[in-house]
Amino acid sequence: MSKTDCTQISDDILDKKWVNTFRKGYVSVKGVTLPLRYKDLAEDIENLEVYDDDVWVCSFPKTGTTWTQEIVWLLCNNLDYEGAKENIGSRFPFLDFSFLFDYRDNMIKNSEFQPLDFQIDSLKYVAELKRPRLIKTHLPYFLLPRQIREGIKKPKIIYVFRNPKDTCNSYYHHSLLLEGFTGSLEEFCKLFLEGKVPFGPYWTNVISFWENRNKSNILILRFEDLKRDLRKVVETVCTFLKKSIPNEEQMKKFLEHLSFEKMKTNTSLNYEDVVAFNKKFDLIQFEGSFMRGGKVGGYKEALSQEFLNKLDSLIKKATEGTAISFD
Repeated sequence: MSKTDCTQISDDILDKKWVNTFRKGYVSVKGVTLPLRYKDLAEDIENLEVYDDDVWVCSFPKTGTTWTQEIVWLLCNNLDYEGAKENIGSRFPFLDFSFLFDYRDNMIKNSEFQPLDFQIDSLKYVAELKRPRLIKTHLPYFLLPRQIREGIKKPKIIYVFRNPKDTCNSYYHHSLLLEGFTGSLEEFCKLFLEGKVPFGPYWTNVISFWENRNKSNILILRFEDLKRDLRKVVETVCTFLKKSIPNEEQMKKFLEHLSFEKMKTNTSLNYEDVVAFNKKFDLIQFEGSFMRGGKVGGYKEALSQEFLNKLDSLIKKATEGTAISFD
């Protein structure tokens, strides 16, 4: 991927409601909407050195990513709950952070503005991470590093997805709290339908991994299955990663640690530090929490029937012939 593959997007809602000191604009990359800063980092991502012992957790935003990360991290680290007290961002870094949050101007203008290492240069942080590495990204499969796409390296990839309606509702609140969106729910839904939210279109992201689901190094999970039967999902992930399934006593503690109630108050996972950082430097004014309800079907209380009908039509058309189903 190179700069020439990036075309700048001009959109009234994006330009007026989702541009700020750390987000200067947006580009379209093979039909995917990404922050403008991606253009500068595209070649570095394309040529990132990948290792066979990497584990990548991939997803569209707000589909169960943090939940899946914590499952994977603990299984790969012998259920080390003490080690899991370290911020998830440092032990399971987010490859995309530097192009989602371009803090360079903020750091120049304010000497007290000091993000953490994994936030300043997320690509460098990932590249220098001690192996075996655990890496998070929201990029679609076709924008992953070349070594993965071409099968030169075969890291374990776990992709998690969620009903698009709940995803949209959750992503709206996330965008207000962490990404500086200042528009209405109606405006966000319009962007979601048009595939103009960061990493959109949603269905493009899901299909890109679904089409590769039969590869031996890829596992597909559903958020709804994590909610329905977390134990079964943990066992599935254990088998995929070739890790021992925890015994009954260990499993009980594991499942309790992974409960939504525990995760919501877990400061290593709930992004309260990022929210506090944003507020300290007046980057975001919205009040809220990163983990809200974690419900299946919560969209019914928030999204209009008109929007849901349009989304149903789009999803049906986009996923026709793919055998993808949403609970």
